[in-house]
Amino acid sequence: MAGQFTTPTILLLKEGADTSQGVGQIVHNIGACQAVGDILSTTLGPRGMDKLIYKGEGQSQVTISNDGATIIKLLDIVHPAAKILVDIARAQDDEVGDGTTSVVLLACEFLRMAKPFIEDGVHPRVIVSGYRRACAVVLEKLKDLSIDWSDKSEEELNEMLEKCAMTAMNSKLIAGYKEFFGPLVVNAVRSLDESLDLNMVGIAKVPGGSVTECQLVEGVAFKKTFSYAGFEQQRKNYVNPKIVLLHVELELKSEKSNAEIRLENPSEYQAIVDAEWKIIYDKLDKIVDSGAKVILSSLPIGDLATQYFADRDMFCAGRVPEADMKRVAAATGAVKQTSMNDLTEEVLGTCGLFEEKRVGSERFNFFTDCTAAKTATIILRGGAEQFIEETERSLHDAIMIVKRCIQNRSIVAGGGAVEMELSRYLRQYSRQIRDKSQIIMGAFGKAFEIIPRQLATNAGFDATDIVNELRFKHARNNRNAGVDIENERTFDTIENFVWEPTLSKHSAIAAACEAACTILSVDETIRNPRSQNTSEREQQKVADPRARPTGRASIR
Repeated sequence: MAGQFTTPTILLLKEGADTSQGVGQIVHNIGACQAVGDILSTTLGPRGMDKLIYKGEGQSQVTISNDGATIIKLLDIVHPAAKILVDIARAQDDEVGDGTTSVVLLACEFLRMAKPFIEDGVHPRVIVSGYRRACAVVLEKLKDLSIDWSDKSEEELNEMLEKCAMTAMNSKLIAGYKEFFGPLVVNAVRSLDESLDLNMVGIAKVPGGSVTECQLVEGVAFKKTFSYAGFEQQRKNYVNPKIVLLHVELELKSEKSNAEIRLENPSEYQAIVDAEWKIIYDKLDKIVDSGAKVILSSLPIGDLATQYFADRDMFCAGRVPEADMKRVAAATGAVKQTSMNDLTEEVLGTCGLFEEKRVGSERFNFFTDCTAAKTATIILRGGAEQFIEETERSLHDAIMIVKRCIQNRSIVAGGGAVEMELSRYLRQYSRQIRDKSQIIMGAFGKAFEIIPRQLATNAGFDATDIVNELRFKHARNNRNAGVDIENERTFDTIENFVWEPTLSKHSAIAAACEAACTILSVDETIRNPRSQNTSEREQQKVADPRARPTGRASIR
C-alpha cells in the first residue's frame, strides 16, 4: 500500500550470539554470586566447616580446606559475573593473606541488600553511588576504631603479633594448636631483615609424627638431594665452614657435549680422553684450593666429583632447588658462580654450623647460626598428607598477617565486633541524609551484620539472639563487643585477645564494595558464538569416517 514502508531487519551480532539484558540480567548475576557465597559461608569462623574438593578424571587429587581463596580457586567457576568474586578473593589473599572468606561474604551480602532496590526499579547507578559514598564513610570510621601499636615496646609488640596470628588460625584446621604455632610464626617472620621477604621463609613438609613435632629452624634446611657413590664417606658436620654455590655441572660426561672433534689418527683418541679428565680435575682442584668445605650446585655433581670431595674431607650436594639456593645465598653471604675462574674469598659464604640430620624418614641439610642475612625454615609434621597441606595454607595466612601487622602496627577488634560497630555507625549516619541514598546507605550498613551472624550460625548458636545482643551492647557504646564462640554469648574481644589487623578489614571492605558495584553496573551479557573455523573443523570431524573417536563409545 502506498505510503507505508517496512522497517528492514538489522543484523548487529553474529548469528547464534546469546544476549540478555535489563533488570533480569542484574538479578541473575546477583543470584550467581549468592550461590558462591552460600558455598563459602559455612567455612567462616572458628567453628566453620571444611570443604572436600575432589578432582577426578585421572588426577585423583583430594583437597580438604576451609581457606576461602583455596576453595574458590578449586571450584573452577565459569559464570562471568561470579568470576569477579574469584578475583577479589585472590587479591585479598595476595595483599593481606587472610580474610578471603569475609571479603566474598561481604560482597554477596552487599548484592543481596541491593536486590530489592533493583526489582523495585531503582536505577543501578543510584545504588552504586550510594554504596561508594557509604564505603568512604565506613573506611574513615575504621581509622577511628583502630588501635595504634607503633609506640609499644618490643615485648608488647610481640604479644600483639602472636594474638593476631592466633586469631588468623582460629578458623583453621590447626586451631587446636594455635598456642604452639603462634610464637613459631612470629619468630619466623621476626627473624627476617627489614625487607620482610617471605620467600626467605621456607616450608618443608615431612609426613609422619605429631603436629607438635613441627619445628622452626633459624637458618636454612632442605631435603637431602640425589647423591652418587662416595656420598656416605663425606662428613656430615662442620663448624664455621666456607660455602661455595655453583651453577656448574661437575660430571665427566658434560665435556663431550660441548664440542665436536674429528680425529684423523686413532692414536689421538687417548689425548682427547686425557684432556677431558684434565678439564674436570682442574675444576675440582680450583674448588679445593678455594678453601670451601661445603659445595652446593643447582646442576648435577657426578660420582667422580663426589668421591674426589669425600677424599678431601669436603661435603657436596648437587641438584639443589633454586629456591633453596637463593635462601642459602642470602643466609651465608655466598655469591652463586657460573664458572671456576674467580673463586675468591669474597664469593664464599659461611655459617656457624652445617650438619645433616634425620627428620622422620627424611634426611635434611641444616645451615644455622647464619650472620649474613636472616632466614628461617619451618618443618611441618603430621599424619595425613591433606592435613600437612592444610597446615601449610593456614601458616601462610598467619605469616602474612604477622608481616602486615609489623608493617602497619594497627589492629581492630575481631569476632564481628568491628562489623557491628560499623553497621551501627553507618545506619545512624544515614539518617542525616535527606535524599534517596539514605535507605541505600542504611542497607549497606546492615549488610555488615552478616559476619557476626554467620559466626554464630556456624557455631550452632541462635544467630538472632546473638546479633540482637550485639546491637544492644553497641548501642550502649560497647564498641568492642563480639561473638564469644566458647560460651554462646558476647564479650569484649579486645580484652580477650581476639584481634585483627586494620589493613585486613580495610582491604576486605574496599574490595567487596568495588566488586558489588562492578556487578551491579553490568546490565547486559553477550555470549558470542564459536568461530566459524571451529565449527567447520567440528563438522569435518563428524563427517570424516576415518576420524578417531575422542569420547567413550556408547553401547546400545
